[in-house]
Amino acid sequence: MRRRAHRRRPRPTTTNLSRTSHMTAEHATDIDYIDHTVLITTDIAAASARYEALGFTLSPLSPHHLAERPGGPPLPTCTANRCAYFGQSFIELLGIVDPAAPDPWGVHRLRRTYRGLLMTLGSREIQATAERLHATGLASTGIRALEREVSTPDGPRTVRADSVRIDAAHTPEGALQATQHFTPQYVHQPHHLDHPNGALGLHSVLLVVPDDEIDDHEERYARILDADVWIDGPKRVLPLRHGRVEIVPRSSLGDFLPGHAVPSLPLLAAHTVAVRDLTAARELVERNMIATRTTPGGFYVTAEDACGVPLAFTQN
Repeated sequence: MRRRAHRRRPRPTTTNLSRTSHMTAEHATDIDYIDHTVLITTDIAAASARYEALGFTLSPLSPHHLAERPGGPPLPTCTANRCAYFGQSFIELLGIVDPAAPDPWGVHRLRRTYRGLLMTLGSREIQATAERLHATGLASTGIRALEREVSTPDGPRTVRADSVRIDAAHTPEGALQATQHFTPQYVHQPHHLDHPNGALGLHSVLLVVPDDEIDDHEERYARILDADVWIDGPKRVLPLRHGRVEIVPRSSLGDFLPGHAVPSLPLLAAHTVAVRDLTAARELVERNMIATRTTPGGFYVTAEDACGVPLAFTQN
């Protein structure tokens, strides 16, 4: 296993990718974790029921309001969500609940255009992220403010965050944005963090690309994340402080998700959660009459059984 340097950084003392503490400890760029993955659905009730059967505790339904600029008035939108929170990262089930309502994020188009996941990266400083992405040629929407009301033990509270989306021309695999949270205590509330399947966090997101384009996609993500790349056989890995992006060529997909075929390329094709006890998680899923398949790092549930995108599980 070796590292391809895309920017200057002290060399870690180990090349064992399973021990990335040297990389994550020193990762001090503006983007340093995977905030969440997104599944868009027009039937949030059915998607919620399936994710609960997969062993996740979901937050109550929360409608979205979006301001076109920081400090601007929050306006209602066509979407609401339910989420599986893990304390740092989360999975978002994004439901189109009022198709006629304003759609400032273009969620209808995203659902029609992309067959896989959407991904939000976590930023320490969203202004720095926006400036860096612009300077490296990755045009964006500019910063937008997001608000949504959530229930807490102390009554309703407002979640606030600022986001910047990378221009669609630079993200053929799916919509990609970065977010800075200002009220994480209202997002990752303690009573939402205990999952029957033992989930502890997002481990990784898998990007599948054409074989002859893997170097181009590696370079693009190194620019987006301002990170170096570990090379692990056919797989390229960009580890962050929390979570990592994995890139594989289509010809090697069967090594990581046996039996899965992607509908298009490139594609954010799967996400993986780390769990406390892999055997217990698999037994829970199968008790709920959901089939599983073995992977090198654990097991996964097919796209057909996981709301359109494979969901993998690995030992924490």
